[in-house]
Amino acid sequence: MTHAYVLTLSCPDQLGLVHAVSGFLLEHSGNIEEAAQYNDAATGLFFMRVQFACTVHDHATLLEQMAHFAQNYQMHWSLHALAQPMPTVLLVSREGHCLNDLLFRWKSGLLPVDIRAIISNHRDFYQLAASYNIPFHHIPVTAATKAQAEARQYEIIQAEGAELVVLARYMQVLSDDFCTKLAGRAINIHHSFLPSFKGAKPYYQAHDRGVKLIGATAHYVTADLDEGPIIEQDVTRADHTDTVETLTARGRDTESQVLARAVKWHSEHRVLLNGHKTVIFR
Repeated sequence: MTHAYVLTLSCPDQLGLVHAVSGFLLEHSGNIEEAAQYNDAATGLFFMRVQFACTVHDHATLLEQMAHFAQNYQMHWSLHALAQPMPTVLLVSREGHCLNDLLFRWKSGLLPVDIRAIISNHRDFYQLAASYNIPFHHIPVTAATKAQAEARQYEIIQAEGAELVVLARYMQVLSDDFCTKLAGRAINIHHSFLPSFKGAKPYYQAHDRGVKLIGATAHYVTADLDEGPIIEQDVTRADHTDTVETLTARGRDTESQVLARAVKWHSEHRVLLNGHKTVIFR
């Protein structure tokens, strides 16, 4: 039986890395189907993503052999079997455009994710979750209960085996401890073309400044609010006739598209962290 895998790696750059990785896969009967690499001259790091098929070795054997190989090159690496969609938990508050878009794309087979739960600090979308047969967890959050609420959220995330957590317009600032626990596997959509107009009500800020472009930014969650590594951004035109309401409406469409692309690339293992930036092999 043929199994498909994705290998991602980063390490200090040196001559012959592509040859070495290709040779390793050849030695283990791996047939390369897609490959991309990038050398960051500023940091001296090498990044690579390889999708390959293998009929001889199982996942466990490849993991063991790759661990030995990677030691020689100081590699940070991961190997994923493509047959299993990425277990995912969605968080949302009271604006459902991103949630609804992700659910539709998932159900239509457009996202390689397995949405296992929806968590919200409001009850607004329990019927939407039920229509997709997804467990819905209502966990109210106040200043006094924030720690307990996050503990319960994390318990659900861990119980569902989530490799990806998506803040689909979840309008609560996560604690530093929660951000640390979710490092590298939590994506947020910010309704602004970061780094401009951070924090609350960015469309009001944009309107007040008379901007000609509005946008959205999908980024990894870190303890520094709205400062995490950026995965994807997009913009739409604005002019002097726009109101806050029309800007917001167009912005929501952009948010949904940007978040969907970020989720897709992450779940296809196309995003590699490069310090406070990302390398994305589309």
